[in-house]
Amino acid sequence: MKTNTKPNNDSIKNMNIGWQFDNSYARLSEFFYAQLHPVPVRAPRVAILNHALADSLGLEIRKLSEEEAALLFAGNAVPDMAQPIAQAYAGHQFGHFNMLGDGRAILLGEHLTLIGDRFDIQLKGSGQTPFSRRGDGRAALAPMLREYIISEAMHALNIPTTRSLAVVTTGESVMRETLLPGAILTRVAASHIRIGTFEYAAGLENTEGIKALADYTIGRHYPDLMDAENPYLLLLNRVIERQASLVAKWLLVGFIHGVMNTDNMTISGETIDYGPCAFMDAYDPNTVFSSIDHLGRYRYSNQPRIAQWNLARFAETLLPLIHPVQEKAITLAEEAIHAFPEIYQIHWTAGMRKKLGLFTDETEDIELIETLLAWMHKHRADYTNSFHALASKTLPEDAVFRDAEFVAWHARWQTRLSRQSSSMNMSLCLMRANNPAIIPRNHRVEEALSAASEHGDYLLIHQLLAAVTNPYVDAPEHSDYRIPPAPSERVYQTFCGT
Repeated sequence: MKTNTKPNNDSIKNMNIGWQFDNSYARLSEFFYAQLHPVPVRAPRVAILNHALADSLGLEIRKLSEEEAALLFAGNAVPDMAQPIAQAYAGHQFGHFNMLGDGRAILLGEHLTLIGDRFDIQLKGSGQTPFSRRGDGRAALAPMLREYIISEAMHALNIPTTRSLAVVTTGESVMRETLLPGAILTRVAASHIRIGTFEYAAGLENTEGIKALADYTIGRHYPDLMDAENPYLLLLNRVIERQASLVAKWLLVGFIHGVMNTDNMTISGETIDYGPCAFMDAYDPNTVFSSIDHLGRYRYSNQPRIAQWNLARFAETLLPLIHPVQEKAITLAEEAIHAFPEIYQIHWTAGMRKKLGLFTDETEDIELIETLLAWMHKHRADYTNSFHALASKTLPEDAVFRDAEFVAWHARWQTRLSRQSSSMNMSLCLMRANNPAIIPRNHRVEEALSAASEHGDYLLIHQLLAAVTNPYVDAPEHSDYRIPPAPSERVYQTFCGT
């Protein structure tokens, strides 16, 4: 599938900033994508550039003038050797299957770093595609800045994630509930292959396409499986392992994705799509932020169960490859999927032990952890600050820590720590490395987004980024970012950017 909309590159010659494109996905059948260029925008301007990420990719964006950078990251100028495509995929959205695809995104190509790592470079908000359905193909500034902030915060928290290289404004408005300033985000990912990509081929009963996609995915992300006896079953197992680890990491920092549809779960195990996402303040397992999640399907505590459900949909697409006899294929796939809760629990428990400074495993640890969480829930204690306080040599002078139930729990915890051969200082170091002082709290994110989107003031964006990209540093200049929201500041809903 091809379209001929092509940006005009005549106004920019200096595009050689180190791009090394090798577009392997575009060598698959065009069944999986449509070839087209981004739709040029009227008056692009740089909102924010991620120089640290560019440096890690080997891209010398400092060689570009601001005007050149704006043209590049708006898609008005396409680098040589890029091969722009919109990817096709499907997905279960809140449990309902839909044929989807990149309705407002263009994959420019795959950039190879100097050490051979491969990254997708995608423009999000780059105009209509054959998959746009009734959408305008564009994005508003605030949601693109939100993705930039949250994805960079997640990276700093050592959670696998797509990242953000740039946001540019378009000089055009988009209509959502009101007219909003338009923007385009440049997203960097290990790949954009999703569970929904496999569902797309399966939904069209293209078994040959499923096999081609599976072989490609193994070669790109799991090359050690290529010569295995049953690489497709091992692919399922490996994706289950990565997603179990990923979702455990989310819960350990209080992150709520908000829209865990199968098209938003990557085969690489990266977090993708920062629409109605948020971090929990007061601990409550039933916390929901997404304005469209009316039944709490993707609430904080339900994320592991939804991950398992999504992985079952992935397993279904692989059945023809796992074994030629369907009954045997189903048995093998079910065994893999049923192992998810235990794999997840292992990752989550190991992470919780680190948050509590525990180097060893004891059977009572689960009850110790659950008692603390139950106390936090009962008293609506701040999740991040409570764990960070435990990593201090002395607890803060806070009334909640003088509660009798907490005092009893604290004594049990201290006894548990004393049974380790490791010193208390070693436990504190472990805790400080696993309990962030700062998360991108919703009210501070909204405050910064409002200033940028409504007034063109990016000072709060940069201040917030400086804090959330150093989350384990308890710097005095960032102390305000540790303060939970006042009742009047609480954010109860977050919104999808479409």
